[in-house]
Amino acid sequence: MKNKFDISVVVPLYNEEESLTELCEWIKRVLSVNRFSFEIILVDDGSSDSSWEVIENLSSRFLEVKGIRFNTNNGKSAALHMGFQACQGDVVVTLDADLQDSPDEIPDLYNMIMKEGYDLVSGWKKKRYDPLSKTIPTKLFNAATRSLSGIQLHDFNCGLKAYKLKVVKSVDIYGEMHRYIPVLAKWKGFKKIGEKVVVHQPRKFGVTKFGGLERFIYGFLDLLSITIVTKFGKRPMHFFGFIGTLSFLFGFFITLWLIVEKLYLLNHGLRPRDVTNQPLFFIALTALIIGVQLFMAGFLGELSNNYSGKKTDYLVAEKVGF
Repeated sequence: MKNKFDISVVVPLYNEEESLTELCEWIKRVLSVNRFSFEIILVDDGSSDSSWEVIENLSSRFLEVKGIRFNTNNGKSAALHMGFQACQGDVVVTLDADLQDSPDEIPDLYNMIMKEGYDLVSGWKKKRYDPLSKTIPTKLFNAATRSLSGIQLHDFNCGLKAYKLKVVKSVDIYGEMHRYIPVLAKWKGFKKIGEKVVVHQPRKFGVTKFGGLERFIYGFLDLLSITIVTKFGKRPMHFFGFIGTLSFLFGFFITLWLIVEKLYLLNHGLRPRDVTNQPLFFIALTALIIGVQLFMAGFLGELSNNYSGKKTDYLVAEKVGF
């Protein structure tokens, strides 16, 4: 069934008042020349500057521009999630609001989705205009993600991506999971994932929102989280239960050994050592307790899968253009 638009452009933003007008005019110019029907969804993630006033003005000027504003700053994943919920185009394109992503790339991304059959296409900023404090952690993060996910992309965190509509409607992103949308998409069964070398432009206004070392650490923790979630999110007992069982068996066999050793010494008229004074006794006890606890964690995880609430409920202050 034909969707309402050819392309939905989703732009998450935070304090980007200076770039929004130029960005929207640029997107509109490119897509109009190529005769696409389109919508531009600007998601204001609780900006403290006049970004929302600019969005309201743009929506009054251009029918294609729509805006969503959060009451507070919820993060990029939340902004993308709300944009994905609202979009109605055959192809959904995301890009950052700082003018470092070029809207001129959109027609080629659209063709890769619609004509070449990709489910998702990620931009690759082969030549970057970022400081080393951002590029070096990014390279490490991308290498680790490639290794764990098996998805051969050079730049998982590039804001410029294109998706089939059914992909963005299928994935729930929260926390800092926007970096791992290709991994989440693969987990949902969308396996034709490609990339395109895209132009990366120097920042024209404002300053980067990059968090340096803090972001790298968070990225590593998120990577561990998404790896476990993608493999065991629907079957936590397989993860916790397996480790718990190994721990319990380890403790059980040590305990069995201590009992057999004591009986052997008694049968041969020897005086056995006090079991509770041996380090092995405490190792066995600890392993048994941890094993039971991990097993229970897996059991509770299975229960929570059936009763957990949504993690993507965000407070929207207002909308415009819808």
